[in-house]
Amino acid sequence: MIVRGRSLSWEPLRPHPHAPVTQTRVAMIDHPTLDRILIVDDHPLVRDGLRSLIAVTFDECDILEAANIEEALNTLSRQDEFDLVLLDFNVPDTSRLEGLKRIRSEYPMVPIVMVSGEFDRNIVREAVAVGAAGFIPKSLKRSAIVDALHRVILGEIYIPDMVMESTAESQEEDDILRRIESLTPQQRVVLSHLVRGRLNKQIAHDLDVSMTTVKAHVSAILQKLGTYSRTQAVILANRVHFENP
Repeated sequence: MIVRGRSLSWEPLRPHPHAPVTQTRVAMIDHPTLDRILIVDDHPLVRDGLRSLIAVTFDECDILEAANIEEALNTLSRQDEFDLVLLDFNVPDTSRLEGLKRIRSEYPMVPIVMVSGEFDRNIVREAVAVGAAGFIPKSLKRSAIVDALHRVILGEIYIPDMVMESTAESQEEDDILRRIESLTPQQRVVLSHLVRGRLNKQIAHDLDVSMTTVKAHVSAILQKLGTYSRTQAVILANRVHFENP
């Protein structure tokens, strides 16, 4: 289960990238070390920035670089015992997460952290699902990036708070949509009138039905949406941009 900013623990570095880490084990490592890392990014300035950050944070860390997946695979094949790979999401010689999948398939013991200017929740979920040890937006502050690297080294899968907040919001919106989908076609029509600010008398006139029928529909809408007033129902509908076809 993923919790905000850090979760889905796995045994750090070796022997298996998805073995659990106990709190006792994590507590024993106050200052995680990083002996060798590979930075994969086609932008020299980004590589320089990450190199500088890692050099300052981890003493005597051997930092190697690659501009694409082929260079990365060649570097991994020539060196032993990499502790971490920082992989840009938009490496030019691959598409989406194919680079991650290739490295994972050939070097399953090496933790790979995706680094990207994008942090769409679906991309993050997909990256973690295919084996990423974390997802770090390039917009994070240096201190936050350091914290993320420490957590990955200690065996956690790092997911930024902004993604988790977005995910929680998305789940709430999905729940609202499910409630709206439970409405009958007639109730959806009445809800669309409520969203437009129409009163019961106006809705009855527009739909050529009785006031009693409109009140019954409104009552059913409030019950199915889990709200206590027309205003609350309209707020939920607007939140998911409800429009009756």
